[in-house]
Amino acid sequence: MTAQPPLTYDAFVELAAADPAVVGLVLKGSRAHDGMITRHSDHDLYVILADDATTDLARFAGHRTPELDLVIVSLTQFRAAGMPGFERYALARAQIVLDRLDGGIARILADKARLDADEAFRDSGGRLDAYANSHYRSVKNHRDGQALAARLDAADSVRFLLELLFALDRRPRPYNKYLEWELARHPLPGWDTDMLLRAVDRISATGDVSLQRHLFTLVEAAARRAGHGEVLDAWGEDLDLMRPH
Repeated sequence: MTAQPPLTYDAFVELAAADPAVVGLVLKGSRAHDGMITRHSDHDLYVILADDATTDLARFAGHRTPELDLVIVSLTQFRAAGMPGFERYALARAQIVLDRLDGGIARILADKARLDADEAFRDSGGRLDAYANSHYRSVKNHRDGQALAARLDAADSVRFLLELLFALDRRPRPYNKYLEWELARHPLPGWDTDMLLRAVDRISATGDVSLQRHLFTLVEAAARRAGHGEVLDAWGEDLDLMRPH
């Protein structure tokens, strides 16, 4: 028996576009980010079916090859994808290949790309507290001669810092792979992108306490402007250790 050639992205898109059960096709990952494609990049494709539709394309559920990775979902499942969850950023920056809902797929993606006001306030408050906690532990461990612990806590603080800053701008945090890409094209308001990237790079690598404290003052000011003074004030006198000396 002659082996069948692997299913290509173009062939599948043609097949899906001809199926009336398919209401949308959405490409995510590196191929949806200009300039990020490498020879290892596959096509990560969401195949969105009308609710309760039946289709022969169901046989491709879970299909994954070095070229093509398919996620086949109903429209209801697609609305919920990443809301919340790790997938949210990927879909926020995804590209629409097919939209049979008169812009409905585009509106769903736009909703994923923008946190609502209550969600953003809640998330940024939680991330601020987590960032302050890791920053405080890093500085305290440095003071007490615990160098490794200080560096590890500093690295942890960067994760919460980035989640905080993007939540303050009502955006899902990009994956680390796309952080520089995202900030180059969509800077965080009020932040110098080069300064921020240099700071998180150095803090992650060295746990530089002086830089951590300087960055904390900038974060504190931004957080207070956003209405999170209560979260910060709950740290009481510990704030003195977190700020520059």
